[in-house]
Order: sequence, then C-alpha cells, then structure tokens
Amino acid sequence: MKVHVECYAGYRADETPRRFRIGDRQVEIIEIIARWQTPDARFFKIRGDDGKVCTLKYDRQTWYLA
Repeated sequence: MKVHVECYAGYRADETPRRFRIGDRQVEIIEIIARWQTPDARFFKIRGDDGKVCTLKYDRQTWYLA
C-alpha cells in the first residue's frame, strides 16, 4: 500500500522517516526498531505513536507500507 511519508533529509534525500499518513490518519514514528537495505530498496521497521509495529519500504522515490 502506498503511503505518504515525511522524512528527515540528511546527506541523502528521505534518509529517515519521521511520520506517515494513511488516508486522513497521521502516525508519528516514535522508534525505528531496525533498518536494512537491498539493491532495490530501503526498509524501516518502526513503532508508531499508535503502538503498532510495521515496516516501511522506500523504493525509488515511492514509500509503501509493507
């Protein structure tokens, strides 16, 4: 599912996700549990302010809730 993600942009664009939006609901990211990278994408396992744990995938300028 595509999601809109707001990020901290360090030395590269969209370096670290800070919050994401699903429809009208906004979720603040309170913890990045893990991060990893493949040749095609970057992944972030996060905990939101709603208490849920999920994985965000960044694939060539598009974010997905995995």
